Amino acid sequence: MIDVLRTIMNEIDEVIDKVDEKELQAVISEVNKEKRIFVCGEGRSGLLAKGFAMRLMHLGYTVFVVGETITPAVDEKDVFIAVSGSGKSINVVNDAKKAADKGCVVIAVISKADSPLADFARFVLIIPGTVKCDAKETRGSIQLLSSLFDQSLHITLDALCLLLSYRDNTSNESATNMHW
Repeated sequence: MIDVLRTIMNEIDEVIDKVDEKELQAVISEVNKEKRIFVCGEGRSGLLAKGFAMRLMHLGYTVFVVGETITPAVDEKDVFIAVSGSGKSINVVNDAKKAADKGCVVIAVISKADSPLADFARFVLIIPGTVKCDAKETRGSIQLLSSLFDQSLHITLDALCLLLSYRDNTSNESATNMHW
C-alpha cells in the first residue's frame, strides 16, 4: 500500500516539475481584481475548477463558474479560464470559443498543447499529467483515467492562488474572513 502512495506522489512530482513557470506567470499577469473571472470545466476537472473559483473568491476576486444559475454573460473585459485535461471536452471547448468570440482573454489549462481548446486560448497552461485518453506507452501513470492530471491540476491551481495572494498582499486572515 505504501508503495502505491509513494508511486503516486512521485508521479505528481514528475508532472509538477514539467509545469512551465512562464506559462504560470502569464496566467497570473491576466488575473487581477479589476476583471471578472469565469471558470469552466467538466467532470473531476470541473470540480477542481470550482475549487479554484472558490479560492479566488476567498482572495477577493469576482469569479463565476460557467453553468451555474447565477452566472452572467461574459464580455470583452473578462478572463475565461477553461480546464480540460484532454482539451477536447465538447462543452468546455464550445464555451471557450463563445468567450473568445466575445473578446475575453481565454486561458486553457490542459495536459497537451495540441488540443482543440488551445485553438481558442490566448494563453495556455500545460499540466502534463496523464489523462483518460492516453493509452499504452503514453499513459505514464499507474493511476486510472485522469487522476494524475487532476491531482497535479489541484496543486498547480493552489500554487497559482498562493502566488496571487503574495502579489496582492492577501493574508490568510483576510482570506479566512471571505470564507463562509
